[in-house]
Amino acid sequence: MTRTSDSLPRVDVRGPRFVAWITTGVLVLVLAVSALSTAAAAILIGLQAVVFAIGAISGPAKHPYGRIYAALVAERNGPPTETEPVPPLRFAQALGFAFAGLSLLGFALGSSIVGAVFAGFALFAAFLNAAFGVCLGCQIYPLVSRFRRSPAPAPN
Repeated sequence: MTRTSDSLPRVDVRGPRFVAWITTGVLVLVLAVSALSTAAAAILIGLQAVVFAIGAISGPAKHPYGRIYAALVAERNGPPTETEPVPPLRFAQALGFAFAGLSLLGFALGSSIVGAVFAGFALFAAFLNAAFGVCLGCQIYPLVSRFRRSPAPAPN
């Protein structure tokens, strides 16, 4: 992770795209398995939800798929040519966690349709990032960050 003058931590854009490709594969597997077993789909989406939660809480440097990228791919790619800020990526992982959680709830309650729909939403977002470099969560982040509470002014 690097820092720029704006003091936000930044990462190589190729890392999150690599993560998105693995996530895409996992979510395709969830949807394929859901046609055979909602219990197996629930387990898979539950594991992916944990991965999303780690990414949302700890950021790209500690993300399980990001660690794979750092250990096996990053060095071969050479130095980063483009970076992106970490907070929008963490927000995107939180959205993925929300979709995966709703998918898990659907599968766990026996509704394969609800589980598949929310897994499909997560798949759509992951695929957009992987294939086209469009991070939906990162696009939404500036809008949502406007609603965050500002720290209370210090008493004089």
